[in-house]
Amino acid sequence: MAEENGDMVDIYIMGKKYRVPNALTIMKALEYAGYVYVRGCGCRGGFCGACATVYRLPGDYKLHVALACQEVVQEGMAVAHIPFYPANKELYDIDKLKPNAESILKLYPTVYRCVSCNTCTKACPQEIQVMDYVQAALRGDIAKAADISFACIMCGLCASRCPAEIPQFNVGILARRLYSRHIAPPAQHLADRMQEVEEGKFEEEIDKLMKMNKDELQELYTKRDMEPK
Repeated sequence: MAEENGDMVDIYIMGKKYRVPNALTIMKALEYAGYVYVRGCGCRGGFCGACATVYRLPGDYKLHVALACQEVVQEGMAVAHIPFYPANKELYDIDKLKPNAESILKLYPTVYRCVSCNTCTKACPQEIQVMDYVQAALRGDIAKAADISFACIMCGLCASRCPAEIPQFNVGILARRLYSRHIAPPAQHLADRMQEVEEGKFEEEIDKLMKMNKDELQELYTKRDMEPK
């Protein structure tokens, strides 16, 4: 229908020209052009961070970044898909680390090089204040760094634009792990539920589910109580 109506645009995927419907996201345009995803496509809803993409537009000197499942194609768009962004990820034993700036800076010393340019924040498709959580980590405010970075989907686009070469998303997840392990109070409701599981409270219900066929399970799933948005 788009071809019949003339609603098509020319885009360049990895340097090769393709004509695609103008209402498609970059992800769908790639598939329309014949690309088969082996890696770089997950949830398709902006939650998994697997489809990081870099693109330029005609007459625009800027290098833009986005998630392919969210950004709609434009005339003349030149696209480069990044299914995985390489960044240094240090190994550590979370139990042996202390929740302070020294732990983060020892593992990720490039945080010292942050110049507060805010380019990482501008690149974030989740609109997270990336620079703020990096600065919080630098100050040793682990709780704040964990809170600000909570919605990070680890796509790597912040690191792709950072002049200081900081792997911000790895810093963020370290802050969240430090907070969870050493600062956050134990979740009593989780301990209570684990005790119920160990006591066999749900064995009968699990056994009932195991005996259901696919149609029954699908109906049960469809009618389940949904969490409020």
